[in-house]
This record gives sequence, structure tokens and C-alpha cells, in this order.
Amino acid sequence: MEDDNNHPANGEEPITTTIIDKLKPMADHGGKDILSSDVEIKGSIKFQKELLIDGKVEGEINSDGVLTIGENADIRGEVKTKSITVYGKVQGNITVAERCELKSKCTLQGDLKAARLVIEEGATFIGKSEVTSGMVSAKGAPGRPEVVRSSEPIKAAFGGR
Repeated sequence: MEDDNNHPANGEEPITTTIIDKLKPMADHGGKDILSSDVEIKGSIKFQKELLIDGKVEGEINSDGVLTIGENADIRGEVKTKSITVYGKVQGNITVAERCELKSKCTLQGDLKAARLVIEEGATFIGKSEVTSGMVSAKGAPGRPEVVRSSEPIKAAFGGR
């Protein structure tokens, strides 16, 4: 029983819980979000930070974050993200703003556009690749890297010959 001031009648202190602890979102754990190998998704995926996909996805993946395609993954669709590391299978075009890494046992069947590209020995890549500067310049032709020239004379770089 409680008295009029919400204190237990036996004189013990009331038990209080902090609501803030219970309101923390599950995704706020600081690590990668994971779609495990038993997950199948048809539709589009959007995420913010990091995502590891080890299951099957049929559809578009869009993000400004970091995507990892796991060894068991089978992706069929367009992928647009900041950076990607592929260990599994992707059937579709990949466009990344920064870095694309194709690991030794992966398979990519589709076109690839990235600022930096790493392809390990043993990776299967069927398609065309375009390595861009990563920045779209309003002055330069679209899709062409910008040429940056140093103000120093060229002969200074070759020992002054």
C-alpha cells in the first residue's frame, strides 16, 4: 500500500527507473547494422552509416554510408553508396562516391563507377569500369577527372636536368 504522497507504506524508498535508458534506439549501438544470410528482401534499401548485407536483396540500395556485401550475399539491383566492399555476388551496376573494393572471391556482373577502385586477384568482374575523380566539376567535361597542375616547373621534379 502507498500513502497519499506515493511512498510505500512500509517505509522503503520507492523504486525509480530512468526512462531515458529505455528510449535509446536499438540502431544506436555504434557498430554495423547487419542483414544476415537468412534474410531475403525485395524492394529498396536506404541506410545512413554502415550496413553489412549477407543475405539476398532484389532491388535498389541507396546510401551516403559504407556498404559491405558479405560472402553469402546475392544482390540483384542498382547500388549507389559512398563506399563499398564486395565479398559476395552482385548483379547490377555499382556507383560509389569514394572507394570500391572487390575481394578475391566476389563476383560483380555490371558496370562500376568509383573514385578509387581496388580489385583483388581472384575477383570476377564482368562489365565496364569508370574511375572518376570523385568530384563533379562544373567547368570540366562530365565524368572526366580534373587535371591539376603544380605551379612548380616540371624539371624541378626530375633533379633539375
